[in-house]
Amino acid sequence: MLKKTGGEIVEDNKYLRAKKKVEELKAFYIHLIVFILVNIMFVIINVLTFEESGHWWFVYPLMGWGIGLAAHGLSVSSFGIFGSNWEDRKIKEYMDKDTSDD
Repeated sequence: MLKKTGGEIVEDNKYLRAKKKVEELKAFYIHLIVFILVNIMFVIINVLTFEESGHWWFVYPLMGWGIGLAAHGLSVSSFGIFGSNWEDRKIKEYMDKDTSDD
């Protein structure tokens, strides 16, 4: 069985964190594309049926979903409440606390 050195473990952790961030960013981009396509469809349907309804209803799902999309974007970016370093700081804090309990 091969043992990893401390440097290799740190590199593995960096890789896993980077991979997780890329996956989160990919999920956000997919969310953004679906948001755009579905809302284009809503606008087209609303324009085609406006004479019957007399109301521009497409703005309601656009605004509601837009708020959710903005929240998703903030969670992926480092500008969110839980920035990129927050998770690392909390992990270190709990690890330090755990070792002091021994």
